[in-house]
Amino acid sequence: MRGSWLVPRAGGDLFTFVSDQLTVEKKDLSTPAIAGELGLALTSRVSASVGLEFSRQTIQSEYRRFLDNQGLPIDQRTALEQTHISGSLKVALLGRGRSISRMAFVPRTVAPYAGAGAGMLYYQFGQNGDFVDFVTFRVFPDVFRSQGWAPSAHIFGGTEIKLWRVLSLDVEGRYVWAHGELGSDFLGFDGIDLDGFRFSTGVSVMF
Repeated sequence: MRGSWLVPRAGGDLFTFVSDQLTVEKKDLSTPAIAGELGLALTSRVSASVGLEFSRQTIQSEYRRFLDNQGLPIDQRTALEQTHISGSLKVALLGRGRSISRMAFVPRTVAPYAGAGAGMLYYQFGQNGDFVDFVTFRVFPDVFRSQGWAPSAHIFGGTEIKLWRVLSLDVEGRYVWAHGELGSDFLGFDGIDLDGFRFSTGVSVMF
């Protein structure tokens, strides 16, 4: 189990439009995430794993250049939720430790690793509140939502630090590539950029 700090790349014309019109900076989309992973040793250095990660960020905002007819800010809320299901292959760069008998294994105190994998990322992007019609400049309340699945790929590297017997501290950096399609509420945009970096730390238990 680990906690992560997710830093989305937030590229593409959707996030460019949102940050230009609303008081939403790309850095505002950074958010904590929680993840769990289950691994199986294939060889003395290689293991396979499946993982699940969840994050959600909600940002209060207003239009940068428009006010309502009473001179008040035009407010709305933007939310991005992501659930990432992935599979990975991980390679212990220096080996995980040494066997001293058929029944005894001494893990390495510091064990760096690297790996790569792929998966599917489920996203929900939504905005609700008051908006401006750029043709009539009328302010109207509405809700815009889009959700879907996108294929993903990732690379990662990190270190396992032995704390006690079968318990280790993990420190890892991971980059994920994913791009999703948008629904009818966001016509005209080229999809949603879901690329991003994850820095995580957590604990692992060896059985």
